[in-house]
Amino acid sequence: MSRAKKSGMGEEFFRIDGKPQVSRTAPLALQHVVAMIVGCVTPAIIVAGVAGLSDKDSVLLIQAALVMSALTTLVQLYPVIKTKKFCIGSGLPVIMGISFAYVPTMQAIAGEFDVATILGAQIVGGAVAILVGVFIKQIRKFFPPLITGTVVFAIGLSLYPTAINYMAGGTGSESYGSWQNWLIAVITLVIVTGLNHYGKGLWKLSSILIGIVAGYIISLFFGIVDFSAVSSASLFQFPVPFHFGITFEPSSCVAIGVLFAINAIQAIGDFSATTTGGLDRMPTDRELNGGIVAYGLSNIVCAFFGGLPTATYSQNVGIVASTKVVARRVFGMAAALLLAAGLIPKFSSVLTTIPYCVLGGATVSVFASIAMTGVKLITEAPMDFRNTTIVGLAIALGMGITQANAALSTFPAWVTTIFGRSPVVLATITAIILNLILPKGT
Repeated sequence: MSRAKKSGMGEEFFRIDGKPQVSRTAPLALQHVVAMIVGCVTPAIIVAGVAGLSDKDSVLLIQAALVMSALTTLVQLYPVIKTKKFCIGSGLPVIMGISFAYVPTMQAIAGEFDVATILGAQIVGGAVAILVGVFIKQIRKFFPPLITGTVVFAIGLSLYPTAINYMAGGTGSESYGSWQNWLIAVITLVIVTGLNHYGKGLWKLSSILIGIVAGYIISLFFGIVDFSAVSSASLFQFPVPFHFGITFEPSSCVAIGVLFAINAIQAIGDFSATTTGGLDRMPTDRELNGGIVAYGLSNIVCAFFGGLPTATYSQNVGIVASTKVVARRVFGMAAALLLAAGLIPKFSSVLTTIPYCVLGGATVSVFASIAMTGVKLITEAPMDFRNTTIVGLAIALGMGITQANAALSTFPAWVTTIFGRSPVVLATITAIILNLILPKGT
């Protein structure tokens, strides 16, 4: 029996170039938007808070996140240059969005410098990703699952303090640590966790969104929602190019550049999961090259408009694997919905009113899943003495040095920016070096 008959859908949904009816496409597109929109805007909200942006600038940063995610998704869906051996864009059914993988390092840079420094480093990172895409065959061997898993694990662990501080109300808040904040955060977390384990279909896919809505409603009763940013926001506006400026600071460029190299490699996993789950095949070399090159180029363009670093979204890959729906029209409509939301600052401003305790309660489970994804990747390799040494030392040095605030105080400032602010870079470099020098089979 065909997939179409099993699901009650037409065959058009299961072909990349299929053209299903718009009325039947819309619910599937909305499902993809619901699954990723919170994850897309939350990094921008976090960075805006650390950087101390005004309400107006925070709205612009969130707006850029939505618009640039939509445009980068469209580039991946419909390659702008396409030949037999090369293309810019994978042509695969994927959704792009602002990535949590960069949040720890962006927090460090925003706290030490500003958003302009993040965007400058992002341009350099985009160039690094392009090089990875061009030489993917030669570079891929340096990033086996053991290494990428260690990096993902470090990312998840490094995000935990952000979630806990948010659950308490946000560092610096007058109500930080109050019982009201913790009550709202815990209720939000319980709803998200409950729907993840007991929900079905759209309820499960939209568990984070539903949890945030519930926490938001409870926050209204406690009177902790501030609508001042909404009243001053316009109804329609394009992202403003160079609004935040662009600054190139060497140590920040190195820190972000390393992450772009790692995430370019990690994208191979998402592209592969998409094709194996939805198309029953592995991605071609041209699809991988084109997807990663487009990832780098689009991030360079995003930086000029204030869009933070993007990446493929694994939750949407999961939807493809479970539904087998791969028609580009579905993903194109999802991108159109994101674009429309981003062009309406009123919508973006509403997102800035979500209390930190609600965001913390909703995202702590996301950060936990990121860490456990890293664990799954790590355990694809045998956990012998050599491999446990690589993972253990990389995490120990990465997390330990960044948590010991004065550990690098006598070193030059650039050393602290690269290695002392975010554990991800040091954990990554340590894991790669140990994997190269330690003898196998020990």
